[in-house]
Amino acid sequence: MMKKLLLGTLLGLICLCTSQLASAHFGMVIPSDSMVMQEDRRDVGITLSFSHPFEMVGMELAKPDAFGAVTNGKKQDLLGTLKMTKVMDHTGWTTDYKIRKPGIYIFYMEPKPYWEPAEDCFIVHYTKTVVTAFGDDEGWDKELGLKTEIVPLSRPFGLYAGNVFQGIVKMDGKPVPFATVEVEFYNQDRKAVAPTDYMVAQTIKADVNGVFTYAAPKSGWWGFAALNKADHKLKHEGKDKEVELGAVIWVKFHEWKER
Repeated sequence: MMKKLLLGTLLGLICLCTSQLASAHFGMVIPSDSMVMQEDRRDVGITLSFSHPFEMVGMELAKPDAFGAVTNGKKQDLLGTLKMTKVMDHTGWTTDYKIRKPGIYIFYMEPKPYWEPAEDCFIVHYTKTVVTAFGDDEGWDKELGLKTEIVPLSRPFGLYAGNVFQGIVKMDGKPVPFATVEVEFYNQDRKAVAPTDYMVAQTIKADVNGVFTYAAPKSGWWGFAALNKADHKLKHEGKDKEVELGAVIWVKFHEWKER
């Protein structure tokens, strides 16, 4: 009987550990277009959500504490434009943004802390994405001054699948040496299949200067989430709990096409 109990406990722990391999969370800010050209629609739809993007498992996203756009050095508060929607059968938010002139438009979100009982901590993912319009190519590496963020070293648009993307992980404006960065594909059509749970969310490490490098093997939206522990705690049911801070950037990679 004791052997059976030990075996059952061991198997349970193995299953738990295996399931946790695929439990990466991602704040998501996904535009309908990352490169607005002269012949394109001027309205860009922006969708905000919180999910496991490869597995297409959604979570509830309360209305964010902040949402806006930065262009030409000017910050625009867009929180009041958000409308509730459903993303992966859970609460998300959406808005339409009219592109009026050439520029680099950086959309960002600061969500409310999300309590994750499975990890016994709160999660806050400072999330952003970059949209370029009408040929502008300056300012895509601008630092927004978020609590934590990924500052791109590679241009975060106009990338082919297989191109390298690099970024610097920062916390309070300073590089984070050897930061852990999780990478995950937004499996919108649900066609992608991971050979093992290890390949649902891939993990890389930044170098001593906070710089990480990744080559996306497939076209589509890819999320990069640099995870660090906050220097403060939040109360949950009267107890102090850790806070995971995520610096997240979403980047689209495109197929190589020939005539």
